[in-house]
Amino acid sequence: MTSRVVIEADGGSRGNPGPAGYGAVVLDAATGEVLAERSEGIGVATNNVAEYQGLIAGLTAAVSLGADTVEVRMDSKLVIEQMAGRWKVKHPAMQPLAAEAKRLASRFGGVRWTWIPRERNKRADRLANEAMDTQAGKAPADRERSAPKLVAPPSWTGATGVPTRLVLLRHGQTQLSVERRYSGRGDAVLTEEGQRQAVVAARRLAKLDDVAAVVSSPLTRTVQTARAVADALGVEPTTLDGLTETDFGAWEGLTFAEAAERDPELHRSWLADTSVTPPGDGESFDAVHRRVRRCRDDLIARHGGSTIVVVSHVTPIKALLRMALDVGPSLLFRLHLDLASVSVAEFYSDGHASVRLVNDTSHLG
Repeated sequence: MTSRVVIEADGGSRGNPGPAGYGAVVLDAATGEVLAERSEGIGVATNNVAEYQGLIAGLTAAVSLGADTVEVRMDSKLVIEQMAGRWKVKHPAMQPLAAEAKRLASRFGGVRWTWIPRERNKRADRLANEAMDTQAGKAPADRERSAPKLVAPPSWTGATGVPTRLVLLRHGQTQLSVERRYSGRGDAVLTEEGQRQAVVAARRLAKLDDVAAVVSSPLTRTVQTARAVADALGVEPTTLDGLTETDFGAWEGLTFAEAAERDPELHRSWLADTSVTPPGDGESFDAVHRRVRRCRDDLIARHGGSTIVVVSHVTPIKALLRMALDVGPSLLFRLHLDLASVSVAEFYSDGHASVRLVNDTSHLG
């Protein structure tokens, strides 16, 4: 009988949904000795379902060992936050699994839920992949080529490690966007069409694997869009001031032509020089870039190696794509981003980055 144990659990799906499996290791908390290992292929399932199955297998093994206190370590931010009670379990497929895991957890005198980066969960990851390989009839030598969480960027980039993936979603339509007016700090709401766009974007992003967080600008149009996405993923959204749109100052609510007519020389200078600020204590594009960079760095520090859905506005999204591409400010004026469009940028811990997708609106139909 071992009173204190550590459970390391993992799950994977090759296709999400696709052929899936889980792995779990139970360790003596004092010595690190492996007390039990569990793994199994579970047919076709999503990655999140497989993660929960791995957790349940680990908890079941710990119960059979007579453990009193348990620390659960997983690289699934979603499972850890839901089991700790900080996020709601909204996805129907995960609700019964979460309930079973909570029932098992109640058997212990104490449970600690700990998120760990993927590279520290190698034992459970190995077991999960071996289970999927066995299920698929593959030899162990084939495992590395098909592991679901191994990120292998193109060798010519030089990037190493697991990137932090930012899925960038522009908010849905507002009346100001219909009228093509400068819409910065003004707190516009989504139109009926904008609400529809948020719903279909959420439906698409609900298929993402292991989303660690949904974050947005605090403005209503992005909060409304982020809420639809978060509900579809079963996570709680948060707001970050750094993702707010540019402050257009006295040009807020004006069309391009109206702003140019009101302040012709300043408007021309603003378009030519990203350090120029709009009238009325507006914000320069350089200032926006700096605060978005700080926000990105904070997100990577908090959720490094995970997928984060970022719901924001044109300028912050362009700033993030510019950082990933490592290009100058001319990108701001040469890149078009539609309402409710999806772009994807990945940032590596060694400084490399890549852009996987730009302005995809295929989900809008």
